Amino acid sequence: MARHPENRLARIILTLRRPALYLGFTLVVITVAFTTVSPQVLRELQAHFDQELAYFTVTDPFLAHVRLSLALGLLSLAPFCIYWFWRAMAEPFGLSRKVRLCFVSFCSLLFYSGVAFCFLVTLPLGINFLLGYQSEQLQAVIAVGKFVSFITVFVLAFGFIAMLPIFMIFGAKTGLCPRQTFERKRSYAVLIITIIAALITPTPDVVNLSLIAIPIYLLYESGIIIIKLLKIA
Repeated sequence: MARHPENRLARIILTLRRPALYLGFTLVVITVAFTTVSPQVLRELQAHFDQELAYFTVTDPFLAHVRLSLALGLLSLAPFCIYWFWRAMAEPFGLSRKVRLCFVSFCSLLFYSGVAFCFLVTLPLGINFLLGYQSEQLQAVIAVGKFVSFITVFVLAFGFIAMLPIFMIFGAKTGLCPRQTFERKRSYAVLIITIIAALITPTPDVVNLSLIAIPIYLLYESGIIIIKLLKIA
């Protein structure tokens, strides 16, 4: 096992270099393939969120479909990205094959659970709240490009954030951040979580901020509980 952080980082980068090229090429191919179904997916998104969309430049529809296809590609390749990430982390940090496979499985599960929760709960509530300010004199005209960017960024961010407990377990298991540190630093965690929620939430209001911050904090606490149950230092 590499003893110094710089050696660990060098090994991780070396291990990820070739998979990153393959995954990048695959992402391009899958993105192109998804452009054939992106119109139907966009219609489903419009129906799900009950929105009428418009565009203001001739390139808006094309770019919106490219962004949507790219997001679908990232969602499809997420388990492979997760697999190669933990494979790269295994040797420098002494992770056994069993632990690595557990991390890959649960990261994938949490990622898609976070995506589903955001898509089915957080986004509908947030969008309905924001559009609640409409009136007869003030009607929303939503650009298709902005709509697609808003949905995809929000969903992907929530998916990655949902993996927080696994990274906490990793930190405790490798000694990078023991469980006691997570317990003592709850106040800092609340502050950091609030900042993250404020950065990715569309508005600074308490309702939307809470829809993001509360689930993240629950993930943080669940990470501590799981570390205790696994009897990791």
